[in-house]
Order: sequence, then structure tokens, then C-alpha cells
Amino acid sequence: QVHLVESGGGLVQPGGSLRLSCTPSGIAYSIDTMGWFRQAPGKQRELVATITSGGTRNYADFAEGRFTISRDNLKNTLYLQMNSLKPEDTAVYYCNARVVALSGAKVDTWGQGTQVTVSS
Repeated sequence: QVHLVESGGGLVQPGGSLRLSCTPSGIAYSIDTMGWFRQAPGKQRELVATITSGGTRNYADFAEGRFTISRDNLKNTLYLQMNSLKPEDTAVYYCNARVVALSGAKVDTWGQGTQVTVSS
């Protein structure tokens, strides 16, 4: 089983920056697309950004131009660089990975989340 652990969250002032990391561990055939999602209190979980194993990136409108998603293809470590943070970015941020098991089955795997709070 593959596990994902997020880190890098914390408290930051508006306009500040944070870099989130997601570290996979375990055994699988491969990891395809990875992404970041977030969930604010009382709201649905929403997509922030995704990146394929080939490096194709997609961003939510609120993230475009401010956030950058990247990955280390050797280790499959996932990153999210967040700049120009706003109070509305406050949420729990979750790492997601499309894991290809040894059987060939594809399973969406989630991390435990890391809290990002943007406040003065």
C-alpha cells in the first residue's frame, strides 16, 4: 500500500509564500497523475493543481499565476509553491496520487492533509 504524507503548511501573512511537499512511501508499479486539493471549513474539497508523470500541469483558476506544482519523477515527491497568498487560500491541503498497483489496478490515494492559514 502507498501512503502519502504532506508537510510544509503553517501560518503565513497575506502576500506571503509557502511550499508544500508530499512524500510517497510503499510499493506500487507506478504513480501516474498527482495533484493538490484543498478544503476550507464548510466547503467542498476542490482541485488546486495536477501534474502528470509526463510533466503536464493544470491549475484551478484561483491558483494560476500564483501557485506552481512540480514533482521529482524519480522519487515521485510532489511540491506546491504558493506565492501571493490570500486569506481565502486558508484550507487543509491534501496530496492525491493515482497509484498503479502491481496488479495494474488504479487507485486514488490521499494524504492526511496539512493546514495552511493565511492571516494577519
